[in-house]
Amino acid sequence: MKIAPVIRALNNASYPCNVRLLHTGQHYDAAMKQSFFDQLHIPEPDVDLGVGSGSHAVQTAEIMKRFEPVMDELKPDTILVVGDVNSTIACALVAVKKGVPVIHVEAGLRSGDRSMPEEINRVLTDQISDLLLTTERSAEGNLQREGIASDKVHFVGNVMIDTLRYNLDSAVSSVATISSCLGGERALDLSSDYGLLTLHRPSNVDDPVVLERLLRTLVELAEDLPLLFPVHPRTRQCIDSAGLNELLAASQLYLIPPLPYLNMLGLMKDARLVLTDSGGIQEETTALGVPCITLRENTERPITVAEGSNTIVGSCPEKISLCFNDVMQSGGKAGRTPEYWDGRAAERIAEVIGDWLHKT
Repeated sequence: MKIAPVIRALNNASYPCNVRLLHTGQHYDAAMKQSFFDQLHIPEPDVDLGVGSGSHAVQTAEIMKRFEPVMDELKPDTILVVGDVNSTIACALVAVKKGVPVIHVEAGLRSGDRSMPEEINRVLTDQISDLLLTTERSAEGNLQREGIASDKVHFVGNVMIDTLRYNLDSAVSSVATISSCLGGERALDLSSDYGLLTLHRPSNVDDPVVLERLLRTLVELAEDLPLLFPVHPRTRQCIDSAGLNELLAASQLYLIPPLPYLNMLGLMKDARLVLTDSGGIQEETTALGVPCITLRENTERPITVAEGSNTIVGSCPEKISLCFNDVMQSGGKAGRTPEYWDGRAAERIAEVIGDWLHKT
């Protein structure tokens, strides 16, 4: 979702680049990968490392081992990494140790929570990057406090919103998809109000006690508003391991497989509210003006709270219920579209990179 608009912009820039796309395979579900590439019109990767799953250490190390010979073969002038996943820090580390400049898209975001693996990836990637491209104004302040020179930092906007705006008219009605996922006995009328739920953070799903408490709360809320729950494979495994399927079986909390991007976007834009622990969904709901209840204690995307439709509630059942009821009664926060979330962030990225490459 982040790389698609960047590739388009770099290929059509004033200073066109010879772009090579590398897919590490960190997000390893083959069907989901193919659907994202097809729906977002991303070209087939020039290189696919096929890393697959593993612990943070194993996955990061495997990416580095497989990426290094690719660097030696291609000899790029620079590498561009996005976001805060293990692929981001792994590829950036290999590049910087070989003296190849690193460009980080979505730099400077901070939750302040060093227990989150993504926060470590964000901080370390920014420290070794040569060009840091930010999605919101507050990110520059974070980088300055960490000693990063301001001339390396450029505020360009949010490429996630580029993808959302580019695809919004193509967002498909998911009624048929959802009906087939649920089967006849669990039919759901999507013409009526529904909520959307995503849950995958280790802090929410790894501890069976925490997971059960969350799910019991959500089952109760679903009595007032049916909740669609596209289940992350890791979360599905945690639910199975904790023996919680019976709790969910007869509820109005509908578990369905992960959905392709356009189907998920279609569900999100028509939802009455969204409950999530995802960073990207906090941004997408803000762009769509859909109330978002974030099941985390903090966020690295504070603009979604300050200006958007997002409210942070953590995992406390009372806080979740209070916010949910407020949204149901008042309609929730509408917010406004943040600065530079205009669908042209990738164009600004291409312009900055072109100028930077021709000066170095």
